[in-house]
Amino acid sequence: MSMQQPVPDAKAAPGPGAAVAGGLEVPAGGARGVRPEAAVSRGLGEGAGGARGPRPGEALAEAGPAGVRCVLVVGAGTMGQQIALQCAMHGCEVVVYDIAAVALEAAGAQIEDYAAQLAGQGRLARDAADAALGRISLTADLAEAARADLVSESVPEDPALKAQVFAQLNLACPPHTIFTTNSSSLVPSMFAEATGRPARFAALHFHTLVWNSNVVDIMPHPGTAPETMATLTAFARQIGQIPIVLKKENHGYVFNAMFNELNTAALSLAASGVASIEDVDRAWMGVMKMPIGPFGWLDGIGLKTVWDITQYWATATGDTQLQANADFLKQYVDRNWLGVKTGRGFYTYPEPAYARPGFLTGGA
Repeated sequence: MSMQQPVPDAKAAPGPGAAVAGGLEVPAGGARGVRPEAAVSRGLGEGAGGARGPRPGEALAEAGPAGVRCVLVVGAGTMGQQIALQCAMHGCEVVVYDIAAVALEAAGAQIEDYAAQLAGQGRLARDAADAALGRISLTADLAEAARADLVSESVPEDPALKAQVFAQLNLACPPHTIFTTNSSSLVPSMFAEATGRPARFAALHFHTLVWNSNVVDIMPHPGTAPETMATLTAFARQIGQIPIVLKKENHGYVFNAMFNELNTAALSLAASGVASIEDVDRAWMGVMKMPIGPFGWLDGIGLKTVWDITQYWATATGDTQLQANADFLKQYVDRNWLGVKTGRGFYTYPEPAYARPGFLTGGA
C-alpha cells in the first residue's frame, strides 16, 4: 500500500552497518527448514528439466529463458521469495541475496514450501518443482551479483537504504545488468542517480501471490532508456506476467493507486472510531460480494509492512489522519500481531472470523 502524495528525495544513506533485511517480513511456520550452515551460497532442491510457470486456475505451461538468464533478487523477504520462485519456474537462474543469514534460512524453507504447495495443487509437476528449486541459490556474498542480467530489489521502503544498496550493486554488477526496484510506495527517480546506471533502471513491481496475481507494473523514471523498458516488458512476459507499462511515474502504480485508497479509508474508519474492524469488512464483503474485506487482506500483506509504509508517509506529509492510522497499526506491531504469518493480526489464523459462517450477519 502507499499514499499518493509526493515525498522528499533521499538525502543521506544509513551507515555501513544498516541491514538490508532489517525490515523485511519473513513468513514463519509451516515450511521445511534449511540447515543453518547451508543458508549462505546454497542451492534449493535437486534435479533438471523444463521449468513451468503457473497461471491462475490452470496447470503450468512450459517456459524457458529467452532473454534474461540470471536474476539477482536482493532482499529475502516475502516478495523476494515469490519473485525468485516465479523466475526459476520460467527457466531463469536465480540468486537470492541478503546480508542476514536468518532471512536466507527462512527464505529457503518458504520457497520450498511454495513449490510444494503448487505441486500439491497440480499446478506444477513435481520434477518441474525440483528443477526450479535447483535453479535457485541463496547467498550473503555480493560477489554472486557479477553474473546477473537483471536485479530485482525488495529491501525495506526507505529511499536512503535503497540508494545505498544500489550504489553497492553498481560496483558489483557488470555494465549490462538492468536494475529494478519492487518498491510499493516509492518512485525510481528518488534513487535513480545512486544506481550509477539510471538509463538501465526502472520499477518492476510485482503483486502477491506472484503466480496468482500475475500482473507486473513497469514504471520508468525520466531517465530510463526506451531499450530498458522494452527489455523489461519482454522479461515480464518471459516469466508469465502481464506487463502494465506506465508512461510516467505515479505513486502506487496502477492497481495499488486504486487499492491504497480503499486501504487508507478502511484504516481511517477504524482508527477514528467510526466503525469496528469487523463491520468495515462486513460492509465491503456484503456489498461487493467478496469473501474477504480490507482488514483481512491487510493481514495477508503483513501489518509490519503496512505500518512501515503508513508511518513513512505520515512523517513525510505531516498528515494527521495518516499518523492516527500508523498509531493504530503500531498497537498490533508492538504485540507481534503481524497478520497471517504470525497467526494473529486483525484476525486470528488459520481460521479467521471473516471466513466463518454467520460472519456477515454478525453471528461469527
